[in-house]
Amino acid sequence: MPEETLPDGPLHGIRVLELLGIGPEPFAGMLLADLGADVLALRRPGQVPGGGGLERGRAVHGVNLKDPAVLERVRGLVASADVILEGYRPGVAERLGLGPAECHAINPRLVYGRMTGWGQTGPLAHTAGHDINYIAITGALHAAARRGQPPTPPANLLGDFGGGGMYLVTAVLAALVERARTGVGRVLDIAITDGTAYLASMLYGMHRDGSWSDEAGTNLLDTGAPFYDVYECADGGYVAIGALEPQFFAVLCELLGVDPALREDPARWPALRAAIAAAVRTRTRDEWAALAASTDACLAPVLNLSEAQKYDHVVARGLFGDDGMPRLPIGGAAAGGWSL
Repeated sequence: MPEETLPDGPLHGIRVLELLGIGPEPFAGMLLADLGADVLALRRPGQVPGGGGLERGRAVHGVNLKDPAVLERVRGLVASADVILEGYRPGVAERLGLGPAECHAINPRLVYGRMTGWGQTGPLAHTAGHDINYIAITGALHAAARRGQPPTPPANLLGDFGGGGMYLVTAVLAALVERARTGVGRVLDIAITDGTAYLASMLYGMHRDGSWSDEAGTNLLDTGAPFYDVYECADGGYVAIGALEPQFFAVLCELLGVDPALREDPARWPALRAAIAAAVRTRTRDEWAALAASTDACLAPVLNLSEAQKYDHVVARGLFGDDGMPRLPIGGAAAGGWSL
C-alpha cells in the first residue's frame, strides 16, 4: 500500500506507556511514535530530561510514582495500554508497583518491554554501565580497531541504539503480532549486551569458520584490506573506500589510476595501500566525491554532522526535518489523544 494512504502511520491506534530511562529506551519510544503510535512518557522527579531530542514526538509528564494517587492514575493508563516501555534498573519498576506481574494483572494483553544494559539477570545485572562497557564484553568493540592500535568506540551508536533501542522495538513489534494471534501479551527482557552480540552474528560466524581473525585490523572488513578503508585527501578531508567486489575495485583503480593487479596477491597489499593513499592525496575530498558520484567505485566523502544534512543525496531523500533532526520516512502523525 503506498505510504501516502497511511497518513497516521502503520502503528496508528497502538498506545504506548513509556517509563522513561536514558539512551536506548527513549530512542525506542521516539521510533514507535514516529511509526504512528500514541506514546505517553512519564519522567520521575529529579530525572534529567534526555538529551539529543530523543523525547520528541510524544507527551512527556513529570510524575511522582511514589504518590499513591499518581500511581493509581498510572495504573488506569496500564489498563488501556498496548505496550509499556520501561528503562529502569532491574527491580525499580517492581518497587514502584509497576513491574510486569502487577501490570499484567491489570492488563494481560500488555506487551511489557524492559530495556537495560546487562539484562534483568546475570552476574552484572545490578551494576552500572554504559554503551562502551556493553559492547566491550560482546567482542564488538575489539573489532573497531586498526592493527596494533586500541579499539575506537563508535560513539554510542552500536550498543545503545543498534543493540539496544532497535532491538527493543523489533521485539515489541514481534510481540504485538503474536498478541494478535494469541490475545496474550509478553514480557521482553531486552539487554544492550544481548542485542550487540546478535548484531555481530556475521563476525561470529566468520570467526567460527576460520575467516575472521581475533587480531584486529587484519580482516577484510576492519581495514585489513586496503580497498576497504579511509584515506586522507589533499585538503585534509577523508574519503571512505569500500570496493570489495572485483568489478567495483576495477572501477576504483581506473578512477585513481592504480594498477588493479596489486590486489591479486595479499603480499602486495602494502604496496596497494600506499598506491591508493598516494592517489587520493592528489585531490580534495569534494573533488573525489564529484568524480566518483556517478560511478561504481564505492568511494564516498566522510562528512561531519553539519555537512551530512546538506549532502545532495541526503537532501533528495528528505532525511532531515526542518528541526535538523533525522526523520523516519515510513512514519506518520500519532493520534495524540492519550493524556495523563
